[in-house]
Amino acid sequence: MDYFPIFLRLQDQPVVVIGGGEVAARKALLLSRAGARITIIAPQLCPALEERVQRGELTHVVEEFRPEHLDGARLVIAATDVQVVNAWVSRSAEARHIPVNVVDDRELSRFIMPAIVDRSPVIVAVGSSGDAPVLTRRLREKLEAFLPQGLSKLAKLSGELRGAVKQRVSNADARRRFWERFFDGDIAADVLAGRDSEARQSIAHAMEDTAAGPAPQGEVALVGAGPGDPGLLTIRALRVMQNADVVVYDRLVSDEVMELVRRDAERIYVGKSAGKAYVAQEDINQLLVDLAKQGKRVCRLKGGDPFVFGRGGEELEKLAEHGIRFEVVPGISAAAGCAAYAGIPLTHRDYAQVLTFATGHSKNEVATHEGAAAPIDWAMLSRPGQTAVFYMGLKGLPNILSELQAHGVPATRAAAVIERGTRSDQRVILGTVATLAQQVQAAGVESPALLIVGEVTKLHEQLRWFNTTAEQAQADGAAIQTDAMNRAPTQES
Repeated sequence: MDYFPIFLRLQDQPVVVIGGGEVAARKALLLSRAGARITIIAPQLCPALEERVQRGELTHVVEEFRPEHLDGARLVIAATDVQVVNAWVSRSAEARHIPVNVVDDRELSRFIMPAIVDRSPVIVAVGSSGDAPVLTRRLREKLEAFLPQGLSKLAKLSGELRGAVKQRVSNADARRRFWERFFDGDIAADVLAGRDSEARQSIAHAMEDTAAGPAPQGEVALVGAGPGDPGLLTIRALRVMQNADVVVYDRLVSDEVMELVRRDAERIYVGKSAGKAYVAQEDINQLLVDLAKQGKRVCRLKGGDPFVFGRGGEELEKLAEHGIRFEVVPGISAAAGCAAYAGIPLTHRDYAQVLTFATGHSKNEVATHEGAAAPIDWAMLSRPGQTAVFYMGLKGLPNILSELQAHGVPATRAAAVIERGTRSDQRVILGTVATLAQQVQAAGVESPALLIVGEVTKLHEQLRWFNTTAEQAQADGAAIQTDAMNRAPTQES
């Protein structure tokens, strides 16, 4: 974040604008809508500013700029057409620790003016750190069309009711749910449609029901966060993440997805990493029960899909035992998402008619940390004409590939590892069951990574579409390094 977004109260505060042209007039008009007391410093004024000065809306100082003009100002705008003067204004404001904006000069500005959608008291500001002003204008246009004019009325009504609602509804969770009902249901619809009497009746009933009702009942939503790209979240998943009181999340949930969680929600990390201390699954199950019994709305956020090697079933069994209400929001699985972003179709008429998912971990292995081989049906996974996808198989990659060969898989069968699939730094390492382990080691691949074994992986070269430049550069570097290792001369030679 290059600029910290902030809303500044300027009601009856002194603001100085340097410049008397049309640009200065536009900035002054915008600032006056915030109630600022504006002083214009300029030898001459354009007609628009002159008219406002005559009406007593602005103060005009008929002088060339001097640094003393900034004394006591809350905010400064430099809007002259002389770059030297603008730079002087910027330095003078900085010396006085006054925020300054130099129009169309980001380097001289301490703050920039965003594109604004005004539904006061609701204000939406859109900025691009000064890089794409036309884009921000386009976004503002879309927001103007999307946000109803009645939003202002709805927000003002909310402000009028805040004190009464807080007095009637003492429980904070219940109070927040009242406001969600206020904005998402019939009340908001009536206000926006101008049905004021119906809206006030609904408000009274909602307040009475909330105040007299029992404490909020807790619930858990088991949500699939997908493999990493936040654009793959479902609409339902995003809604749950925004409404949750508590989010319990694991290691495979990307930072970009976590950015979409409600800002004031409690966040509890329960991630697991191979070979490191972690929260036991039984403790996670009990945590979900305890939080729900406290009346919390819990979002249990899991990477990929919670029912594909995500232990979602185990967690729901515990909730069901305690009579906790729950729901499941499916997610894009790691196999589906990573393969799609790598341009690897999991099935194909010419290569694979069967698709099998397997895990590199078993229940015993995770519980004992003894590294025992997972109870996998190697004979089944070694059959021709199929694609085998291995979750959590990076640590045991050499063993997996060795077992496949031992059960009849040709050494030349194509295979691939997808590292951090669907994310901006995704890498795809192509090889065969005989070479892939060495290639992955040489490339320094780290978890999360997905192993795909099958001839479909050959299609990556033809069908890849996502992040191709960065991925290819990294993969080529790994291939060159591996080739050099294979052809390096021995001491005897």
